[in-house]
Amino acid sequence: MSTETYEILDPRFARLVNRSARLDLLDATSRWAEGPVYVPAGRYLLWSDVPNDRIMRWDEASGHVSVFRAPSRNANGNALDRQGRLVTCEHLTRRVTRTEHDGSITVLADRIDGKRFNSPNDVIVASDGAIWFTDPTYGIDSDYEGRRAASEIGRSRLYRIDPSDGLVRVAADDFVQPNGLALSADERWLYVADTGRTHVVDGPAHIRVFDVDAGKLSGGEVFAQCTAGLFDGFRLDEAGNIWTSAGDGVRCYEPGGDLIGTIRVPDPVANVCFGGPARNRLFICATGAVYAIYVLTNGLKLV
Repeated sequence: MSTETYEILDPRFARLVNRSARLDLLDATSRWAEGPVYVPAGRYLLWSDVPNDRIMRWDEASGHVSVFRAPSRNANGNALDRQGRLVTCEHLTRRVTRTEHDGSITVLADRIDGKRFNSPNDVIVASDGAIWFTDPTYGIDSDYEGRRAASEIGRSRLYRIDPSDGLVRVAADDFVQPNGLALSADERWLYVADTGRTHVVDGPAHIRVFDVDAGKLSGGEVFAQCTAGLFDGFRLDEAGNIWTSAGDGVRCYEPGGDLIGTIRVPDPVANVCFGGPARNRLFICATGAVYAIYVLTNGLKLV
């Protein structure tokens, strides 16, 4: 691969990437690829093709691409819980669901205080079973990614589903459009993207970082500002580096917040995840295409 694929701003990034690795195109049949999650037990990748109302599946052993679920209710973000079950944000039904091992679907959350969510967007599962998810308005803004509707809540928030009682509580409500999120390895820090610039002139296009203590948040300082498009979905590696989507590819920030390099991708990137047996392959959802590239680091073990 040409070294132009990498923009190396700091020697630390050069030690994280294999400049001879190829950017592999896995699939180009999606309209808007989002929510990638790697399933170790089956060695396959799932992602949401949001406008086409389906979840797709790529098999690592064969390279075969197939439809995992259709309709998906305009699914967006996906994650695995500690039992290997799929947790999904659905725009159309404005809810968070879990796919059980027998294929049945359990609704985990669809409203708060009697009001329906806007359109749950991205989701993560903590080691204690708590589920954190963001709830911007993208799925109700039009009929493209869901169904046009008015917000019943009137705000876009970050929520947490308590593992002890299953109740949904507001974790933070000072966002314009909360989007991607991820926990640090020790789960003391929660990173959350705000893509509010899509709705507010000069609005936020950044990632914030919160202190986590017994399921409650404090802080919320800006960790990094995006200067190319928007930060959407992102993941951390074992060293605490953040690999995030952006308009010019996948940007890498070291734990202190410095941008150290970028993997160039032909299309704007929406989301990423680590996968493969060693978690050293970065899967990239970029507009209508899904790519993968081997790196010299390992993603956090999430299940």
